[in-house]
Amino acid sequence: MAAEISMRGITKRFPGVLANDRVDLEVESGEIHALMGENGAGKSILTSILAGIYQPDEGEIFIRGERVNFASPLAAIDAGIGMVFQSFKLFPSLTIAENVVFRREPTKRGLIDRAEANRRVAEIAEKYGLALDPAARVDSVPVGVLQRVEIVKALYREAQVLILDEPTAVLTPQETDRLFDVLRALKADGRTIILITHKLGEVMAISDRVTVLRDGRNVASLVTANSSAEEITRHMTGRDVDLTTPPPANPPGEVALEVRDLTVPGSGSRNAVDAASFIVRSGEVVGIAGVAGNGQVELAEAIIGMRRASSGTVIVQSEDVSSASIAARRDGGIAYVPEDRHAVGSAGTADAIDNLSFGHHRKAPILQRGLLSRPAMLEHAKRLIARFGVKIASPSTPVGTLSGGNLQKVVVAREMDYHSPLLIAEQPTRGVDIGAIESIHRELCAYRDTGGALLLISAELSEILSLSSRILVMFEGRIVAEVPKSEATEAQLGLYMAGHEPEEKHRPGAFAAEKGGAL
Repeated sequence: MAAEISMRGITKRFPGVLANDRVDLEVESGEIHALMGENGAGKSILTSILAGIYQPDEGEIFIRGERVNFASPLAAIDAGIGMVFQSFKLFPSLTIAENVVFRREPTKRGLIDRAEANRRVAEIAEKYGLALDPAARVDSVPVGVLQRVEIVKALYREAQVLILDEPTAVLTPQETDRLFDVLRALKADGRTIILITHKLGEVMAISDRVTVLRDGRNVASLVTANSSAEEITRHMTGRDVDLTTPPPANPPGEVALEVRDLTVPGSGSRNAVDAASFIVRSGEVVGIAGVAGNGQVELAEAIIGMRRASSGTVIVQSEDVSSASIAARRDGGIAYVPEDRHAVGSAGTADAIDNLSFGHHRKAPILQRGLLSRPAMLEHAKRLIARFGVKIASPSTPVGTLSGGNLQKVVVAREMDYHSPLLIAEQPTRGVDIGAIESIHRELCAYRDTGGALLLISAELSEILSLSSRILVMFEGRIVAEVPKSEATEAQLGLYMAGHEPEEKHRPGAFAAEKGGAL
């Protein structure tokens, strides 16, 4: 029998970039096929071609042996290709059912039949174990449910092939396990899954085969059961990668950040952040774990000054900055890697030279005699591009053309080069390949060991557990637990993230009080 998907000799060029270089991809019917590679390896472009978002410059695509040419995403959907993007494409003000049936609404006497829409959505959800309330509004449900809505939306359109782009990036361990149960049920029903992910553990746990891209080329096609995480990593990077992080070189020092009873209003009646209190010392990494949407972003933005707090105090380097401007807080010792690298962390139409110079332009060597030195800016950019391994055609390339992972490297490189006493890092390795994760973790550990204080906010529990000395868990805007690294497990943190009552010794402040610390 012909393969479900056969992509042969796919080539795609963009100005200054060869994204796909004669790539072959074979995906069998009814399998879970992982697609892996470093940032900029061509994964997203290849699957976007399959989904009709781009057209290849060269090459052929076959669906069950029949050659196809998708002129648009709608043509791909009509052929049974469904793509679930990392950024969900949903209307917040509509119900789950209304989102699922959008543009394909069932009708009765010329009107939309909402009861039938609810019935069909509930039927699909029940069949595959995707617990959903079709009548619930999208803006009222947690992020793990949104993932299920996107899958049901594709299944409603009778997708036989599902492409999932980093589907577990915002899920708890328990939600990830439930998603994998769903994928196994889809596989048992004869559906074909293409899974784009950077998480080797997930690939080993769920996939049947793996295709690895490197520098736009297919470098390996492996049977997962006959391979190993180490082998896949070597194909991805061309070398061995070590993600173990060294312990702190020194005990924590003076308090660099103190947050007292910080409260930030939310969009509804509930506060986005509710009376948060904690400290971060120099030479220490404090991790904040939580499912997306539980106040982590608002907490970081309130500390940096991007969001107004209704009450509470923020103290940086013994100075109360609660009423200070963003610029004053940054001058007072805060560097910031925001969660949204596109809208907040970078200027997409500006080149890497400008983006890497932001903030540094106020002092020498970039500022010389009151004027910006373009040669100094170029040298600054070249140094950081080399240090962080940014894959870019040239420093004068607009950063909006970079892959998400390479744009993340630009933002992290710029902020870490401030050498500020306090670094707030939100999702510092989101969408970043395993080789870059190793590099960024190494930089973060070096920052810690030279006395930097790091507040790490990450949806990756493995990252939180690897880097943090103490872990705070946020749920519905509150810090509900504080767990020392020596006692933390993914399963336990996942329960706290879902709102389970913490053990007495893990209540906020208990660990610090036991050690004689503040708060």
